[in-house]
Amino acid sequence: MSAPTHARARRATAAALLTTLAPALTACGGGDESDEPAARQTAANGDVYNAADVEFATEMIPHHADALVMVDMTQGRDLSPEMVELTEAVRAAQAPEIETMVDWLTAWGEEVPETSRDHANSHDMDGMEGGMGMDPDDLAALEDAEGSAFESMWLDMMVEHHEGAIDMARVEQADGAFPDAVALAESIEESQTAEIEHMKEMAAG
Repeated sequence: MSAPTHARARRATAAALLTTLAPALTACGGGDESDEPAARQTAANGDVYNAADVEFATEMIPHHADALVMVDMTQGRDLSPEMVELTEAVRAAQAPEIETMVDWLTAWGEEVPETSRDHANSHDMDGMEGGMGMDPDDLAALEDAEGSAFESMWLDMMVEHHEGAIDMARVEQADGAFPDAVALAESIEESQTAEIEHMKEMAAG
């Protein structure tokens, strides 16, 4: 066989090999593109969601419950009218949001987390055993505080708590797939940012 014939044969063999490998190479290279649709799940009720949505609800439920524990701690105290108004606003916003997120997880067949209030849908305080994500010592100190000292400590702790919720909400907005969860995350960021500003003004006196 002449040199040109050998060269043509080598080229033909190489071309055939590339043709054989091309689908496998494409499958490997396209893995990143296929991950996104594969990560989405469809619940029996038609909800389309992903792992970020599940994580958001699973973490935000106990986080909200911790805030409600702090609201519960204001009951029976002689507080300023502005403080009473704030605590009731927190309760009015976060209790229904917990129930909404519980409904999502239930519909998706995901586990509903226990919280510092024992169960997400409970509106009774089950003793001061510490919040799921809060330092029990801080809660004990808050419980023991009185008057203006209580209000000041409560505001400082709630500002920090809201900042944590905003961080979680931003992650959901970036990574979530379920429109209602993303919308709730947007609402949480907006409302709690405003509350932080208000609480800082109250703390400044």
